[in-house]
Amino acid sequence: MASIITVSGLTKTYASGFQALKGVDLEIEEGEIFALLGPNGAGKTTMISIICGNMRASGGSVTVAGHDIVKSYRASRSAIGLVPQELHTDAFERVIDTVRFSRGLFGKPRNDAYVEKVLRDLSLWDKRNNKMLELSGGMKRRVMIAKALSHEPRVLFLDEPTAGVDVELRRDMWKLIGELRATGVTIILTTHYIEEAEEMADRVGVIDKGELILVEEKATLMKKLGRKTLTVSLGEPLHALPAELGEWNLSLNGDGCEIEYVFDTQASRTGVSSLLRRLGDLGIGYKDLNTQQSSLEDIFVSLVHQEKAA
Repeated sequence: MASIITVSGLTKTYASGFQALKGVDLEIEEGEIFALLGPNGAGKTTMISIICGNMRASGGSVTVAGHDIVKSYRASRSAIGLVPQELHTDAFERVIDTVRFSRGLFGKPRNDAYVEKVLRDLSLWDKRNNKMLELSGGMKRRVMIAKALSHEPRVLFLDEPTAGVDVELRRDMWKLIGELRATGVTIILTTHYIEEAEEMADRVGVIDKGELILVEEKATLMKKLGRKTLTVSLGEPLHALPAELGEWNLSLNGDGCEIEYVFDTQASRTGVSSLLRRLGDLGIGYKDLNTQQSSLEDIFVSLVHQEKAA
């Protein structure tokens, strides 16, 4: 599939000397949902701000829909919709007027039918005549998404879109993101809610200290780096783990009623079967076994810790 965004050697150094981005290279494919993860200060918002033309890079280049963001600023920017973290709206403007105005800023002709569809999709149609100051934080967030979609962009950036939004609104936004992707819109999502990336993304990028330390298909990433946890529910509690179980990295939990074993799913030998045999040899009975796959959050934390250790 063709790339709709190409980032090459992107750097950003602030006047203070702080290097926010360090030679980032990234290709984002048209029609995909790409999740950009990273701790606070990692460079996520800086990179998005540069791609969207709201900040000047120190070095490198970016093209959006085939347009250089510096040489062809208006063409590249018109292909982008941006939902920033901050809620910037005119408090006394009506919802429908602020969305229409955003559409006009990009030179698009008035299209009341399209604006109505966007507002209905975001459950905002009943609020169309309300002033912004009358809306809850979650509804204001929806208006920001409507503004970003008003000019029918090919790429939509969502920078922490569900921050401060309740669970119901978050689920509605996930549904909308899926519907937008079905129409061919490319979605780039930054989030602290790892479950959003796990639920929605096709690919995941992890950025830390201004460097893109990994870009991978979500399913491949979880298969490659995932761990499984085996929980053995014991028939009788143990006061301590026997020395004969020392070759496995075990922990005793649940007041001695559970043995927990974390193993690598990609290893040639997981050690599970030999562990169970050894338990039998030692006369340690168990009544239940349960395995649980590591989540994307577990993998993310592991990657960032590895990078810091390096």
